[in-house]
Amino acid sequence: MNEDYIKRINTILAFIDDNLHTELSLESVSKMAFYSPFHLHRLFKAITNETLNNYITRKRIERAAMQLIHNKELTVSEIALQNGFNSHSVFTRTFNKLYGQSPTDFRAANLNNLSKISKTDSKKGKAGYITDEYLCNIINLKNWITMNAKIEIKELPEMNVACVTHIGAEGVEQAFGKILKWARPKGLLEDSGADLVRIFHDSFKITDADKVRMSIGVIVNPTIKAEGEVGLTKIEKGKHIVGRFEIVPMEFENSWNGLFVWMSEKGYKKGKQNPFEIYYNNPEEHPEKKCIVDLCIPIE
Repeated sequence: MNEDYIKRINTILAFIDDNLHTELSLESVSKMAFYSPFHLHRLFKAITNETLNNYITRKRIERAAMQLIHNKELTVSEIALQNGFNSHSVFTRTFNKLYGQSPTDFRAANLNNLSKISKTDSKKGKAGYITDEYLCNIINLKNWITMNAKIEIKELPEMNVACVTHIGAEGVEQAFGKILKWARPKGLLEDSGADLVRIFHDSFKITDADKVRMSIGVIVNPTIKAEGEVGLTKIEKGKHIVGRFEIVPMEFENSWNGLFVWMSEKGYKKGKQNPFEIYYNNPEEHPEKKCIVDLCIPIE
């Protein structure tokens, strides 16, 4: 795929994330991206495996699902409006199509359920769960955090990140390989502040694993320029829950889920920014092949 196409689609994805509450038609996004609607429709689906309209609708509903769980002070109608739905009935119908239940029923089923998201399979007529293989019960998660994490509340500075976009749970290693191949010749990994980063634009608790979007990159100084498939983004400064772990890849899911349980039990509220990871070592050089990593959750 042409690098310029990927770069422009990345710009569109960031634009959508920032404007889910507004009108986002194929025509309006096409004008912003300087593509014809026909060309954008074909290009967007080729890169993301979803049509633009389906992607926007899914992102709106998934953000609404997170708000139903984490923003108890908001009514269902307020959440619908904040996510671009002017009609309560349209929002309910669209939500039901994705999750197999109404927003009200979804909130009731998941309000106190910190380990997994309840989802009804309307085709089979029975309850199921998203990404069950990644999740475990609350007691085990709390024990995991106690044994494996050092948790602090930190005010983190703004960080500039040069990154590539990756969609899905498979092939993450190749995405890390791309950014390493780009960064090494520039000497970026030799800088004290140039740590690898993975930013999650979706949650495995809400989004099916093959659709989760990530930015995988390296922290850089503000003078670095974007090149080809490598774009630029920022992690905003602010207060974060920071959990320091020394773990193997298969332990990341337990660590993330445990950290969110810790956040809820301590009474913290997730901020609007995206969670991310900062890596401090090469696991191949670790005697136990472990990653030394900070898992970071922005909080209000």
